[in-house]
Formats: sequence, C-alpha cells, structure tokens
Amino acid sequence: NSFRPVGVEHKLGIHASPTCVMAYEDATAELVGQPNQGLAHMFVMMNAARLAVGMEGVGIAERAYQHALTYASERRQGRSVWTGQANAPILDHPDVRRTLAVMKSKIAAARAICLSTGVAADLARHAATEDERRQWKGREDLFTPIAKAWSTDIGCEVASQGVQIHGGMGFIEETGAAQYYRDARIAPIYEGTNGIQAMDLVGRKLSQDGGESAKALIADFKDTLAKLPKLYSGKPVERFANAVEAVEDATLWILDAKADAARGADVLTAADAYLKLLGDVTGGWMLAKGALWAKAELDAGNGDPVWLNGKIALYEVYAANVLGHVSSRLAAVGQGGALLERMSADVLAG
Repeated sequence: NSFRPVGVEHKLGIHASPTCVMAYEDATAELVGQPNQGLAHMFVMMNAARLAVGMEGVGIAERAYQHALTYASERRQGRSVWTGQANAPILDHPDVRRTLAVMKSKIAAARAICLSTGVAADLARHAATEDERRQWKGREDLFTPIAKAWSTDIGCEVASQGVQIHGGMGFIEETGAAQYYRDARIAPIYEGTNGIQAMDLVGRKLSQDGGESAKALIADFKDTLAKLPKLYSGKPVERFANAVEAVEDATLWILDAKADAARGADVLTAADAYLKLLGDVTGGWMLAKGALWAKAELDAGNGDPVWLNGKIALYEVYAANVLGHVSSRLAAVGQGGALLERMSADVLAG
C-alpha cells in the first residue's frame, strides 16, 4: 500500500500533535468486522475515546487553574480587603479569589463526573448480577456524553478564566496561559462535537430504557438532598433543591416530547441546554456528596481539617455560582423548535 503526507495542518492549538493530510494511492482497504456494522464497531472505540477526551478537558483545566493560582499568589498590587495589607497579592482581591474558587469547583465537579463514568463502565461489565450490570450500563450510557461535553466545555471556560486572571500578561505568549486556552479548544470538537453529544443524550441515551436510568439518577439526587440539612441551612440546600426540581421537570418534558413524533424539533432544540443542565446538577450532586463525606470525617477526627473544610466550602461556591443559574437552562430546554424555525436564514442574515 502506498501512502504519504501531503501537508501539515496549521492548527490553533495542540501543536505537539502533528495533523497531516494523507494521500493513499493504490491502497487496499481491509474490512474490519461485519459488513454494514462499521458504525457499531467504531463506537466501541468512540465511547472510550469520549471519556478520555472528557478527562483531557479536566486535565487542561486543572493545569490552567494551577498556573493562574501561582500567578495570583505572586503578582502584587493594591491593598487586601481582608487584612488591609498593602502591596498584597492579587489573590486577596475578591474578584480574583472568586474566579479561582469557581474554577476549582467546576474542575472538581468535572473530574468527579468523569471518574464516576469510569466506575459505571467497570460495573456495567463486572457487577455481581445481571440486573446490577444493566443498571450500571444505563448509568454509563447516560454519563458518557456528559463526561465528554460538559467537561470539555469546563476545560475551555476555565482556560479562558486562567488567561483573565493574568490580565494583560495572559494575552502574551510568554506567560504560557494562552497555550491552555488554545489547546483546550479542540476538545469540544473532536470525538464527536459537543452538539452531537447533546443530541445523542436526548435522542438515544435518555429514552433507550424509557427514562429509567435518568429517573434513577434523579432519585439519587433526592437522596442526597434529604441529607444536606445535616450540614447546611438556607441557600446551599435551597439551590440544590431548585436544581433537582429543574432537571426533573426538564427530563419529563423531553421524554414527553420524544414520545410525540411531531415534536422532533423540540427535542433537538432542547439538547444543548439539557445536557448542560444535567451536567450542572450532576456535578453539584457529586460535590454535595463529597461535602457530606468531609463532614463525617471531621466529626470522626480524621484527615486534614483544612482540606476537609475546603470540600465543604467548595460545594457552597458551586451552589451559588452554578446551581443558582439552573432556571435559565430550564427556560432554554422549553423554548421549542418553532422559535428556531422562525429564525430563518433570511432573519439570521438580516
């Protein structure tokens, strides 16, 4: 077989990975698997790749966060609003610290979603009973598009915020902050764009078992919600309660729309907002579980109190800055396909 590279692509990021246009001349292709089953065979690889790309988003986000945190700890300007110290590190400015705290909370949520997807994949194959394996397979199928799409969106968002923390220096290649931003941008695109992940979620994964897996996940949300008042009162509990209600309403709305053949446009229009909503709430659920565990460890006198109290505070940051906005996600889920139909090519160009 004859093949040769005919050009190297000049990409926005991931420059360490050369991307080439290949020419195959007088080449013979070998059939892999059975005829007309190529897509099914490919998805054995694709599902694993989607989780790996989700972790790529987490990894880039974590590195961008660490880079920004170091810069904010070393760069000095102004007076601390907490200590009154002059020439304080910019970490002592509330907006910078808030940004870093939100970055950290989103990374923790994305990492938990990806790791939980891996656990579900293992248990879907190795749980003790067939019924348990079926249930875990449903959880794996539900989580895979979220792990890929939600986590890579977080990667881009956190990398962008990392540039912002650096201020004008973030726009200068010398600091290295921009490289994370450029490298992160491919992750929502390859191994199935995030729009494809959202359509897969609402088009297949959500309804393939009649919504059983999604309803089981929502039941887990409610179980954790019932325990939260042991640790928090007021807004941290209220925000999670509102988020669970929103994702349940959105799930039932999509399942109802999916059952009506005439509402296909409604389902696909809702896809992106629904995936983001389910990702937001799933991430909050996992951070809430982590906070409850941290409280139990503190009560038992185990572990590092600073680290454990940090997990408790991290959920509160996430609840205020992410779960507090779920109503807008729910509104976008219910906007309907007719609205987008009105936004014709002529309207968009006008």
